[in-house]
Amino acid sequence: MFNVEMYKGSRLENYELLKKQLKALLYDEKNRIANFSNTSALLNQFLDRINWVGFYLMDSNDELVLGPFQGLPACVRIPLGKGVCGAAAMKGETIRVDDVNQFPGHIACDSATQSEIVIPILKEGQLLGVLDIDSPEKNRFDELDQVKLKEIVDILMESL
Repeated sequence: MFNVEMYKGSRLENYELLKKQLKALLYDEKNRIANFSNTSALLNQFLDRINWVGFYLMDSNDELVLGPFQGLPACVRIPLGKGVCGAAAMKGETIRVDDVNQFPGHIACDSATQSEIVIPILKEGQLLGVLDIDSPEKNRFDELDQVKLKEIVDILMESL
């Protein structure tokens, strides 16, 4: 079903193709772990210049706990309000960081990470977790990434 060689159009066209691929991949599957896992795998194949992509999911103790991901082993628990993930979760807003070394309280799970984008996952106003994507390059993520990755999260939420 997925073929990274298909992504030869503009970035916008590629994101639109990615959304179609994700919808097909998630079609008729209701298991959250399976859908989070396949979403992280698909994003890992699609996105270039990244070193980690995955999910942190809300735990009953008001903290995020590591969920399905692609990349090196990661921090397991992140308190709300701590680091980029915790800040995005607490605010309920996407946070795009061009240089993680300039972000107060950044949690360095991988010292190679230089930039990061975190998109909250909200369903019916309830925080379920965050999508976290790291890059070894500064300024890796832009407005197009932010808009299209939010659409990816929306597609994922429709499947649950």
